[in-house]
Amino acid sequence: MLTEQTNASTTGLLDVHTRAWDTDLMRTLGISDALFAPVAAPGTTLGNVRPELSEVVGQASLAVTLVGSHDTASAVVGTPLSTPNAAYISCGTWGLVGLELDHPVVTEASREANFTNEGGVDGRTRFLTNVMGTWLLSETLTAWKRAEGHQQTLSELLEAAAAVPEDRAAIFDVQDPRFVPPGDMPARIADVCSEQGLPAPASRAEVIRSIVESIAQGFADAVMTAGTLARRPVDAIHLVGGGSLNPLLCQATADRSGCPVIAYPVEATAIGNLLIQARTAGTIEGTLEDLRGLIARTQQLTTYQPRISRAAESGGSSVAAQRREHVGSVDP
Repeated sequence: MLTEQTNASTTGLLDVHTRAWDTDLMRTLGISDALFAPVAAPGTTLGNVRPELSEVVGQASLAVTLVGSHDTASAVVGTPLSTPNAAYISCGTWGLVGLELDHPVVTEASREANFTNEGGVDGRTRFLTNVMGTWLLSETLTAWKRAEGHQQTLSELLEAAAAVPEDRAAIFDVQDPRFVPPGDMPARIADVCSEQGLPAPASRAEVIRSIVESIAQGFADAVMTAGTLARRPVDAIHLVGGGSLNPLLCQATADRSGCPVIAYPVEATAIGNLLIQARTAGTIEGTLEDLRGLIARTQQLTTYQPRISRAAESGGSSVAAQRREHVGSVDP
Protein backbone atom coordinates (compact mmCIF):
# COMPACT_ATOMS: atom_id res chain seq x y z
CA MET A 1 0.00 0.00 0.00
CA LEU A 2 2.76 2.40 0.98
CA THR A 3 6.55 2.31 1.18
CA GLU A 4 7.94 3.15 4.61
CA GLN A 5 10.40 6.01 4.39
CA THR A 6 13.37 4.73 6.43
CA ASN A 7 13.50 1.50 4.45
CA ALA A 8 13.08 3.35 1.16
CA SER A 9 16.08 5.54 2.02
CA THR A 10 18.42 2.53 1.87
CA THR A 11 17.65 1.86 -1.82
CA GLY A 12 19.61 4.84 -3.11
CA LEU A 13 16.49 5.90 -5.02
CA LEU A 14 15.13 8.36 -2.44
CA ASP A 15 16.07 12.03 -2.62
CA VAL A 16 17.89 12.76 0.65
CA HIS A 17 16.46 16.30 0.80
CA THR A 18 12.82 15.84 -0.21
CA ARG A 19 12.42 12.24 1.12
CA ALA A 20 10.48 11.43 -2.08
CA TRP A 21 11.33 9.00 -4.87
CA ASP A 22 13.96 10.47 -7.19
CA THR A 23 12.08 9.91 -10.44
CA ASP A 24 14.79 11.58 -12.54
CA LEU A 25 17.31 9.05 -11.22
CA MET A 26 14.87 6.22 -11.86
CA ARG A 27 14.49 7.31 -15.49
CA THR A 28 18.27 7.55 -15.87
CA LEU A 29 18.56 3.98 -14.60
CA GLY A 30 15.71 2.73 -16.77
CA ILE A 31 13.48 1.93 -13.79
CA SER A 32 9.75 2.62 -13.96
CA ASP A 33 8.49 4.70 -11.04
CA ALA A 34 5.17 2.84 -11.44
CA LEU A 35 6.80 -0.06 -9.59
CA PHE A 36 6.98 1.90 -6.36
CA ALA A 37 4.24 2.73 -3.89
CA PRO A 38 4.06 6.24 -2.41
CA VAL A 39 6.46 6.97 0.43
CA ALA A 40 5.00 7.38 3.92
CA ALA A 41 6.62 8.36 7.18
CA PRO A 42 6.84 6.25 10.35
CA GLY A 43 3.76 6.82 12.47
CA THR A 44 1.36 6.47 9.53
CA THR A 45 -1.59 4.17 10.22
CA LEU A 46 -2.55 2.06 7.20
CA GLY A 47 -5.82 0.76 8.66
CA ASN A 48 -6.93 -2.25 10.69
CA VAL A 49 -6.13 -5.91 10.23
CA ARG A 50 -8.70 -7.98 8.36
CA PRO A 51 -11.53 -9.58 10.40
CA GLU A 52 -10.21 -13.11 9.95
CA LEU A 53 -6.85 -12.03 11.40
CA SER A 54 -8.55 -10.17 14.24
CA GLU A 55 -9.98 -13.51 15.37
CA VAL A 56 -6.49 -15.03 15.40
CA VAL A 57 -4.97 -12.26 17.53
CA GLY A 58 -8.04 -12.01 19.74
CA GLN A 59 -8.70 -8.34 19.22
CA ALA A 60 -11.58 -6.90 17.22
CA SER A 61 -9.78 -3.80 15.98
CA LEU A 62 -6.01 -3.81 15.65
CA ALA A 63 -4.28 -0.96 13.80
CA VAL A 64 -1.47 -1.57 11.32
CA THR A 65 1.12 1.15 11.86
CA LEU A 66 4.26 2.04 9.96
CA VAL A 67 7.29 2.25 12.25
CA GLY A 68 10.94 2.82 11.39
CA SER A 69 10.88 -0.46 9.50
CA HIS A 70 14.58 -0.41 8.74
CA ASP A 71 15.81 -2.10 11.91
CA THR A 72 18.54 0.48 12.55
CA ALA A 73 15.98 3.29 12.28
CA SER A 74 13.98 1.72 15.11
CA ALA A 75 17.20 0.98 17.03
CA VAL A 76 18.17 4.66 16.91
CA VAL A 77 14.72 5.63 18.24
CA GLY A 78 15.35 3.12 21.05
CA THR A 79 18.77 4.61 21.85
CA PRO A 80 18.54 7.05 24.79
CA LEU A 81 20.87 9.65 23.25
CA SER A 82 22.00 11.79 26.17
CA THR A 83 23.14 14.90 24.25
CA PRO A 84 22.62 16.37 20.76
CA ASN A 85 26.24 15.46 19.98
CA ALA A 86 26.08 11.85 21.14
CA ALA A 87 26.97 9.13 18.66
CA TYR A 88 25.30 5.74 18.48
CA ILE A 89 26.57 2.25 17.77
CA SER A 90 23.96 -0.42 17.07
CA CYS A 91 26.19 -3.43 17.51
CA GLY A 92 25.42 -6.96 16.43
CA THR A 93 27.06 -8.91 13.62
CA TRP A 94 27.82 -5.47 12.18
CA GLY A 95 28.20 -2.20 13.99
CA LEU A 96 26.14 0.67 12.59
CA VAL A 97 28.03 3.76 13.75
CA GLY A 98 26.89 7.31 13.31
CA LEU A 99 25.06 10.45 14.35
CA GLU A 100 21.44 11.54 14.22
CA LEU A 101 21.27 14.82 12.29
CA ASP A 102 18.60 17.28 11.19
CA HIS A 103 20.08 17.47 7.68
CA PRO A 104 22.08 15.10 5.46
CA VAL A 105 25.81 15.50 4.88
CA VAL A 106 26.19 15.27 1.12
CA THR A 107 29.87 15.83 0.39
CA GLU A 108 32.61 14.12 -1.54
CA ALA A 109 34.45 13.56 1.74
CA SER A 110 31.49 11.69 3.25
CA ARG A 111 31.15 9.56 0.13
CA GLU A 112 34.84 8.65 0.16
CA ALA A 113 34.58 7.80 3.87
CA ASN A 114 31.70 5.40 3.00
CA PHE A 115 29.08 7.22 5.06
CA THR A 116 25.42 7.20 4.08
CA ASN A 117 22.47 9.48 4.80
CA GLU A 118 19.63 7.15 5.71
CA GLY A 119 16.17 8.20 6.77
CA GLY A 120 15.30 8.37 10.43
CA VAL A 121 12.05 8.76 12.34
CA ASP A 122 10.49 12.24 12.55
CA GLY A 123 12.46 13.49 9.55
CA ARG A 124 15.86 12.90 11.14
CA THR A 125 18.89 11.71 9.16
CA ARG A 126 20.92 8.68 10.21
CA PHE A 127 24.43 9.66 9.10
CA LEU A 128 26.29 6.38 9.50
CA THR A 129 28.71 3.78 8.26
CA ASN A 130 29.06 0.02 8.72
CA VAL A 131 31.89 -1.38 10.83
CA MET A 132 32.64 -5.05 11.40
CA GLY A 133 31.03 -6.19 14.65
CA THR A 134 30.75 -9.36 16.68
CA TRP A 135 30.83 -11.53 13.52
CA LEU A 136 34.57 -11.84 14.13
CA LEU A 137 33.95 -13.28 17.60
CA SER A 138 31.20 -15.70 16.58
CA GLU A 139 33.14 -17.02 13.58
CA THR A 140 36.28 -17.44 15.69
CA LEU A 141 34.36 -19.56 18.19
CA THR A 142 32.85 -21.56 15.34
CA ALA A 143 36.30 -22.23 13.86
CA TRP A 144 37.62 -23.50 17.19
CA LYS A 145 34.57 -25.70 17.70
CA ARG A 146 34.93 -27.11 14.19
CA ALA A 147 38.58 -27.95 14.85
CA GLU A 148 38.10 -29.57 18.28
CA GLY A 149 34.47 -30.60 18.51
CA HIS A 150 33.76 -28.51 21.59
CA GLN A 151 33.51 -24.83 22.29
CA GLN A 152 34.33 -22.56 25.19
CA THR A 153 31.66 -20.02 25.93
CA LEU A 154 32.21 -16.45 24.90
CA SER A 155 31.88 -15.30 28.51
CA GLU A 156 34.73 -17.64 29.53
CA LEU A 157 36.94 -16.40 26.73
CA LEU A 158 36.15 -12.75 27.44
CA GLU A 159 37.08 -13.25 31.08
CA ALA A 160 40.42 -14.72 30.02
CA ALA A 161 40.92 -11.96 27.44
CA ALA A 162 40.37 -9.27 30.06
CA ALA A 163 43.47 -10.54 31.86
CA VAL A 164 45.64 -10.10 28.74
CA PRO A 165 47.71 -6.88 28.93
CA GLU A 166 46.53 -4.32 26.42
CA ASP A 167 49.97 -4.09 24.81
CA ARG A 168 49.70 -7.78 23.89
CA ALA A 169 46.65 -7.08 21.71
CA ALA A 170 47.45 -6.76 18.00
CA ILE A 171 45.26 -4.03 16.52
CA PHE A 172 44.32 -5.01 12.98
CA ASP A 173 41.96 -3.50 10.41
CA VAL A 174 38.57 -5.15 10.98
CA GLN A 175 37.31 -3.71 7.70
CA ASP A 176 39.56 -6.01 5.67
CA PRO A 177 37.21 -7.74 3.18
CA ARG A 178 38.72 -11.13 4.01
CA PHE A 179 36.78 -11.08 7.27
CA VAL A 180 33.36 -10.87 5.58
CA PRO A 181 32.76 -14.51 4.47
CA PRO A 182 32.50 -17.39 6.96
CA GLY A 183 35.66 -19.34 7.60
CA ASP A 184 38.77 -19.72 9.71
CA MET A 185 38.93 -16.28 11.34
CA PRO A 186 41.93 -17.02 13.61
CA ALA A 187 44.02 -17.96 10.55
CA ARG A 188 42.87 -14.88 8.65
CA ILE A 189 43.68 -12.65 11.62
CA ALA A 190 47.17 -14.17 11.80
CA ASP A 191 47.67 -13.49 8.08
CA VAL A 192 46.52 -9.87 8.35
CA CYS A 193 48.73 -9.29 11.39
CA SER A 194 51.71 -10.75 9.54
CA GLU A 195 51.10 -8.47 6.55
CA GLN A 196 50.88 -5.44 8.85
CA GLY A 197 54.07 -6.40 10.70
CA LEU A 198 52.16 -7.16 13.91
CA PRO A 199 52.85 -10.12 16.20
CA ALA A 200 50.07 -12.66 15.75
CA PRO A 201 48.09 -13.48 18.92
CA ALA A 202 49.68 -16.50 20.58
CA SER A 203 46.79 -17.80 22.70
CA ARG A 204 43.03 -17.93 22.48
CA ALA A 205 42.75 -15.23 25.11
CA GLU A 206 45.07 -13.02 23.06
CA VAL A 207 43.03 -13.70 19.90
CA ILE A 208 39.82 -12.61 21.64
CA ARG A 209 41.50 -9.55 23.19
CA SER A 210 42.90 -8.55 19.79
CA ILE A 211 39.50 -8.95 18.16
CA VAL A 212 37.73 -6.88 20.82
CA GLU A 213 40.34 -4.11 20.81
CA SER A 214 40.37 -4.02 17.00
CA ILE A 215 36.58 -3.77 16.77
CA ALA A 216 36.70 -0.99 19.39
CA GLN A 217 39.34 0.83 17.35
CA GLY A 218 37.14 0.52 14.27
CA PHE A 219 34.21 1.95 16.24
CA ALA A 220 36.34 4.80 17.61
CA ASP A 221 37.66 5.67 14.15
CA ALA A 222 34.13 5.72 12.70
CA VAL A 223 32.79 7.93 15.50
CA MET A 224 35.67 10.37 15.04
CA THR A 225 35.16 10.43 11.28
CA ALA A 226 31.41 11.02 11.67
CA GLY A 227 32.06 13.96 13.98
CA THR A 228 34.61 15.45 11.61
CA LEU A 229 32.39 15.11 8.54
CA ALA A 230 29.29 16.45 10.29
CA ARG A 231 31.24 19.07 12.25
CA ARG A 232 29.89 17.72 15.51
CA PRO A 233 32.04 17.52 18.67
CA VAL A 234 31.02 14.02 19.78
CA ASP A 235 30.79 13.93 23.58
CA ALA A 236 29.29 10.49 24.29
CA ILE A 237 28.69 7.15 22.58
CA HIS A 238 25.59 5.04 23.12
CA LEU A 239 26.16 1.37 22.37
CA VAL A 240 22.99 -0.72 22.00
CA GLY A 241 22.18 -4.18 20.72
CA GLY A 242 23.92 -7.46 21.49
CA GLY A 243 27.32 -5.80 21.71
CA SER A 244 26.19 -3.90 24.80
CA LEU A 245 26.36 -7.20 26.70
CA ASN A 246 30.14 -7.30 26.14
CA PRO A 247 31.75 -5.20 28.89
CA LEU A 248 35.25 -5.63 27.48
CA LEU A 249 34.11 -4.20 24.13
CA CYS A 250 32.27 -1.32 25.78
CA GLN A 251 35.28 -0.36 27.91
CA ALA A 252 37.69 -0.70 24.98
CA THR A 253 35.46 1.55 22.87
CA ALA A 254 35.46 4.16 25.63
CA ASP A 255 39.24 3.93 26.02
CA ARG A 256 39.97 4.17 22.31
CA SER A 257 37.46 6.94 21.55
CA GLY A 258 38.10 9.01 24.66
CA CYS A 259 34.32 9.29 25.12
CA PRO A 260 32.09 7.78 27.78
CA VAL A 261 30.19 4.78 26.44
CA ILE A 262 26.62 4.29 27.70
CA ALA A 263 25.56 0.69 27.16
CA TYR A 264 22.04 -0.76 26.74
CA PRO A 265 19.28 -1.36 25.95
CA VAL A 266 20.00 -4.67 24.24
CA GLU A 267 16.65 -4.73 22.42
CA ALA A 268 16.75 -1.14 21.20
CA THR A 269 15.15 -2.06 17.87
CA ALA A 270 12.10 -3.65 19.49
CA ILE A 271 11.78 -0.78 21.97
CA GLY A 272 11.98 1.86 19.22
CA ASN A 273 9.38 -0.01 17.19
CA LEU A 274 7.04 -0.24 20.16
CA LEU A 275 7.42 3.43 21.10
CA ILE A 276 6.39 4.65 17.64
CA GLN A 277 3.37 2.33 17.66
CA ALA A 278 2.42 3.54 21.14
CA ARG A 279 2.81 7.21 20.20
CA THR A 280 0.73 6.73 17.06
CA ALA A 281 -1.99 5.02 19.12
CA GLY A 282 -1.99 7.93 21.59
CA THR A 283 -0.78 5.83 24.52
CA ILE A 284 2.24 8.11 24.92
CA GLU A 285 3.19 11.41 23.35
CA GLY A 286 6.18 13.63 22.77
CA THR A 287 9.25 14.17 20.63
CA LEU A 288 11.99 11.62 20.08
CA GLU A 289 13.82 13.26 22.95
CA ASP A 290 10.79 12.68 25.17
CA LEU A 291 10.62 9.02 24.14
CA ARG A 292 14.31 8.58 24.82
CA GLY A 293 13.89 10.17 28.21
CA LEU A 294 11.33 7.47 28.97
CA ILE A 295 13.88 4.81 27.96
CA ALA A 296 16.57 6.39 30.13
CA ARG A 297 14.20 6.39 33.13
CA THR A 298 13.01 2.81 32.72
CA GLN A 299 16.04 0.91 31.39
CA GLN A 300 19.15 0.03 33.38
CA LEU A 301 22.05 1.74 31.61
CA THR A 302 25.76 1.21 32.29
CA THR A 303 28.37 3.92 31.68
CA TYR A 304 31.99 3.09 30.86
CA GLN A 305 34.34 6.02 31.42
CA PRO A 306 37.44 6.24 29.20
CA ARG A 307 40.76 5.33 30.80
CA ILE A 308 44.22 6.32 29.61
CA SER A 309 45.14 3.63 27.10
CA ARG A 310 48.15 2.86 25.06
CA ALA A 311 46.01 3.20 21.95
CA ALA A 312 45.10 6.77 22.89
CA GLU A 313 48.72 7.64 23.73
CA SER A 314 49.99 6.32 20.41
CA GLY A 315 47.15 7.79 18.33
CA GLY A 316 45.62 4.39 17.62
CA SER A 317 46.45 2.07 14.78
CA SER A 318 48.28 3.15 11.65
CA VAL A 319 45.08 2.49 9.70
CA ALA A 320 43.20 4.87 12.01
CA ALA A 321 45.89 7.51 11.66
CA GLN A 322 45.69 7.28 7.86
CA ARG A 323 41.91 7.71 7.96
CA ARG A 324 42.22 10.73 10.26
CA GLU A 325 44.77 12.34 7.96
CA HIS A 326 42.58 11.71 4.89
CA VAL A 327 39.33 12.97 6.38
CA GLY A 328 41.01 15.90 8.06
CA SER A 329 42.51 17.02 4.74
CA VAL A 330 39.10 17.43 3.08
CA ASP A 331 36.89 20.39 3.92
CA PRO A 332 33.41 18.96 4.41
